[in-house]
Amino acid sequence: MRQDFIEDDEEIERGPSKSQLKREQLELQELGREMTKLGDDQLKRIHLPEDVLAEIIEFRRMRSFGAQRRQLQLIGKKMRNMDPKAVREAIDRATGESRAAVALLHRCETLRDKMIEGDDAVKKFIDEHPEVDIQALRTLVRGARKERELQKPPKNARELYRFLHATLEEPLELFREEEESDENA
Repeated sequence: MRQDFIEDDEEIERGPSKSQLKREQLELQELGREMTKLGDDQLKRIHLPEDVLAEIIEFRRMRSFGAQRRQLQLIGKKMRNMDPKAVREAIDRATGESRAAVALLHRCETLRDKMIEGDDAVKKFIDEHPEVDIQALRTLVRGARKERELQKPPKNARELYRFLHATLEEPLELFREEEESDENA
């Protein structure tokens, strides 16, 4: 009598429900809305796909509420294969609201100051990061030291910070990982 409810293991794993998919879609739309309020520099730090970035820029030009609502739906649709948690973390990093982003900021500032003070920090950094552009790093350090001596604005020191930040920042994977079982089937 109840055998029609017994299913094989393959049928049980149907994936997320319609409700779950709808919640994820709404979450992505809300993340898209947040990104429309970010500045261009912050958006660049998120490393969005070109089509999503273009739609966010298009949203900014719209004035009609209905058009903006439809545009947010389109942004959410284009972000469908993206992981909402990773996108949230990318937004938090770009805006400086992430603890990891704040820790990285402090680490880069401290490292920059140590590099300006002496060559030991530079040598240690090069040993830890052999892929780094050594010539560019040394040029920035030299320029920052000269600026400090001559009491000029810290242009090179800021560039050194950006260089360190770009080198030490861990990239985020914004897209969902595909199930290996799907690929092997």
